[in-house]
Amino acid sequence: MTVRKGNKLTISIQEHMAIDVCPGPIRPIRQISAYFPRLSPTAEPVSPNPASSLALSPGVGASGGKSGGLLSPLQAGARGGGGTLSAASSIETSVDICSSDSDESTALGTLEFELRYERATSSLHCTIIRAKGLKPMDFNGLADPYVKLHLLPGACKANKLKTKTVRNSLNPVWNETLTYIGITEEDMLRKTLRLSVCDEDKLTHNEFIGESRVALRRVKPDQTKRFYTCLEHPPPFPSPTAMGAALRGISCYLREWENEQLTSLEERGRLLLSLQFLSPPAEGEAEGRRGGLYVRVLRCAHLAAMDVNGFSDPYVKIYLKPDVKKKSKHKTAVIKKTLNPEFNEEFFYEISLSELVHKTLEVTVWDYDLGRSNDFIGGVCLSCHVQGDALRHWMDCLRNKGQRVERWHILTNELPQTTCHD
Repeated sequence: MTVRKGNKLTISIQEHMAIDVCPGPIRPIRQISAYFPRLSPTAEPVSPNPASSLALSPGVGASGGKSGGLLSPLQAGARGGGGTLSAASSIETSVDICSSDSDESTALGTLEFELRYERATSSLHCTIIRAKGLKPMDFNGLADPYVKLHLLPGACKANKLKTKTVRNSLNPVWNETLTYIGITEEDMLRKTLRLSVCDEDKLTHNEFIGESRVALRRVKPDQTKRFYTCLEHPPPFPSPTAMGAALRGISCYLREWENEQLTSLEERGRLLLSLQFLSPPAEGEAEGRRGGLYVRVLRCAHLAAMDVNGFSDPYVKIYLKPDVKKKSKHKTAVIKKTLNPEFNEEFFYEISLSELVHKTLEVTVWDYDLGRSNDFIGGVCLSCHVQGDALRHWMDCLRNKGQRVERWHILTNELPQTTCHD
């Protein structure tokens, strides 16, 4: 309210603030998206009329006066609720999105590879083809990239495969095939392949560039599938005990992941066994092979490294329990410095089918150490009282008399009750 005191005109503080702050009608505050429009799939068709296009220009106030040099949408765009892009900018944006070279502009780069699972040989072939647009890691603006493969969940050192290193390149070409042996159909349903691209440094530690993960259930047996993936940073997995109240919603998922990682430590490699049961020859028949159980230890794959050199000196021991007379023990030869030994040794147990039903075949893999106790790598038990692949293998042997039944088995780090270190 204006107060007159003599010839002096005074103005109240309320009127003074209203004059300074609101010199004209109040204009609505525009959103920042009105100044930086984006091409939307649901946007209206682009009009060829330049007058209706959206551009950045000095704004004009609602009262008709120019604002203080601020950038604002043109009136035509403002009436349209944000406006549309001009024809030239629309074409330029669409070319950038649909360009075949757009993957080179990703932050970490892209990786091209092929996967093929052969059911007959239980092998997974991973062909690393090339990478494009990798992140520079060296002072010269280049990198020395290579690719590491891991099967998750699983022991990292036991199933790690690695390509060669390509020097001074951000677009390396490998065309290298790495093979995992002993991959069962059950593994293809529950395993995930992690492909990590790293930069090799001779003087310092190698640097991580990015990774890509593929669920193996996406690969059909005996069919080659090609992948084009963008490299990503590894997902963080904080401990649920260290989370606040706001992150408790994902604690169940993290707990499940931690349990899976603990379970994965139990896998210590793979073992390929062949079982055959022959009935004793009847009277009057020509004598051939003796009747009983034939156990052939063929090979192991991706064993856990037990020595400081990154290898093991593995050998296999088998028992048929219960072993009252302590005569069921057999042992293969020791294969030096390898994680993928081939044994091809066969052992025989003279036993009837009625007795074999109540027996348990215990197969263990050990690392030979001279002068001290041997290290236990892993083992598996086959009988009518187990579950999974071991039970199926045992029952197939008993049902299919006279036929060789081969199957890969996962070695676990559960030490048998009877531990012999010889």
